[in-house]
Amino acid sequence: MQKFYSFETLAALFDEATQMWKDEPFAQFVDGGQYYTYNSFKDKVFSLHDQLQRCGVGAGDKVAILAENMPHWTVSFFACVRFGAVAVPLLAGCSAAELEKILAHSEAKVLIISQSQLPKLSEADRTRLAAVIDIEDFHFIATSGDAPAPGTDALPERNTLATIIYTSGTSGQAKGVMLSHGNLSHSVLEAWHAQKATHKDRWMSILPMAHAYEMAFGMLYPIYAGASVYYIHGLPTPRILLDAMRKVRPALICSVPLIIEKIHKVMRKKVAEKPLLTWMDAHTPWLLDKLLGRELNKNLGGKIKFFGIGGAKLNPEVERFLHRSGFNYAIGYGLTETSPLITNACVGKTAVGSIGVPAYGVEVRLDNVNPQTGEGEIIARGPNVMLGYYKDPERTASVMEPDGWFHTGDLAVCDKKGRYYIRGRLGNVILGANGENIYPEEIEEVLNNYPSVSESLVVERDKKLVALVKLEEGVEALTALGEKIKTYVNERVRKNSALARVEFVKEAFKKTATQKIRRFLYREKK
Repeated sequence: MQKFYSFETLAALFDEATQMWKDEPFAQFVDGGQYYTYNSFKDKVFSLHDQLQRCGVGAGDKVAILAENMPHWTVSFFACVRFGAVAVPLLAGCSAAELEKILAHSEAKVLIISQSQLPKLSEADRTRLAAVIDIEDFHFIATSGDAPAPGTDALPERNTLATIIYTSGTSGQAKGVMLSHGNLSHSVLEAWHAQKATHKDRWMSILPMAHAYEMAFGMLYPIYAGASVYYIHGLPTPRILLDAMRKVRPALICSVPLIIEKIHKVMRKKVAEKPLLTWMDAHTPWLLDKLLGRELNKNLGGKIKFFGIGGAKLNPEVERFLHRSGFNYAIGYGLTETSPLITNACVGKTAVGSIGVPAYGVEVRLDNVNPQTGEGEIIARGPNVMLGYYKDPERTASVMEPDGWFHTGDLAVCDKKGRYYIRGRLGNVILGANGENIYPEEIEEVLNNYPSVSESLVVERDKKLVALVKLEEGVEALTALGEKIKTYVNERVRKNSALARVEFVKEAFKKTATQKIRRFLYREKK
């Protein structure tokens, strides 16, 4: 069993791990590029820190990071936080306007950026920043020309600000979430108590490192375990991802529902195309699920002991398959503001539809519970809860109570075993004609099970429920198909959740980093 050790800052994590595992492999691309041992990783962090210090970056100063996943992303992050500076990660999919706003709002001194993202940087920001550094080889792309006084380091403490993560979520209201060293350190300990990992394990990193989910469990936790992490060049398309998984054969991976749901849909299509599998589906579904589960594990490298799913709600039909097949999946729930874990359902302890029980060291309860339905808002308190929103005390006060309870905005129920089940977001609830709550997420789960539906969104139009549907490639958007989809859904939902009509959309819905649809873009315009 791996040695357990506690720590309160990312500096302490870095120092302990790079000493304990110094000769072990740390990170690399699947093809072998940017290869590091823990010792060479430490050397590169100190080298980049020296560059930042010469640019005037000291404790408390902000350094923005805009790049795709790679070992050098982790180097850049620790070159800041190890010495008391603040990392400001940006999602690679951000726009030029978003980059400009975040650089200004965060008051970043330096930007570390990949060449593919460089066109987003305005000439004004290039001139204003003390330096722009290429993340590929850490050479200076631009400097201010001045010779600033070298920055002064300070060993961070538990409540020292480590990172500001800007998130707009599904509401469209951008905010800078301030996470401390203690917040992120606790998230690693949460992960340890949920799923033990060792220095012999291999990780595959496919989610954006600028998001709290991947940052905590795909970057920081492997360091704690002394494990190695593998990265993919470019976007993890199904073909590229599966090829990489077969080559690396990882033990752990963090994912979002959309990935496993797409894989499941492909598997179901294959079942429909083969008479024997179709017969098994009708007569021995338990055996078919076991066979498909083995095939799934094989396609993912054959060594998966933890396939973490978080960031959005998993389709219940897909989860039922994973549950019956014996696949080693786990469910996590949380927000960036809780760095990010609040509850988890560990491998072998999942229940279909449940987000699990409170994570290690986190208090969870339902607030303002409806006595008829048992529904209430999930609120949480613990060392994982953020410091607040950067430069926004009013918004902070709107979600944080003086005694530390954080309001998530998610409605849920809790069963007798202490397991939580999310119903929907407070802001998404649609009020029915008789005053009852309608949860569009529940209708969308049914919609997305229809064979030719790729993704969907349920909105209110003129007091009626309308489904916006993106079809699978090659499927024609016929009126008759819309009627079939509507009938399919209405036979499976409550009467008050019945659809009035189905509308087809041509383009994929715009999404967050964890592949949740940005609902605010599709709400009815007044």
